Amino acid sequence: MEELLKLLKKIKPEVNFEGNEHLIDNEELDSFDIVSIVSAINDEFDIEIGAGDIVPENFNSVQAMYELIQKLED
Repeated sequence: MEELLKLLKKIKPEVNFEGNEHLIDNEELDSFDIVSIVSAINDEFDIEIGAGDIVPENFNSVQAMYELIQKLED
């Protein structure tokens, strides 16, 4: 989780990711941010986030992103 937080803060340092469960709903992340995050996560964690996984529920919080990564690593 710590590694993911560092990665997200590099991409969007002005966003408070910790404890925020409405990153998409509150428009703190836009589509360009999501594309950057998906690319960075794919590279950092050596996984492939498919188009079907790029839905708001998977990116609304750090916890949701972390759970997606864990699911794809299995």
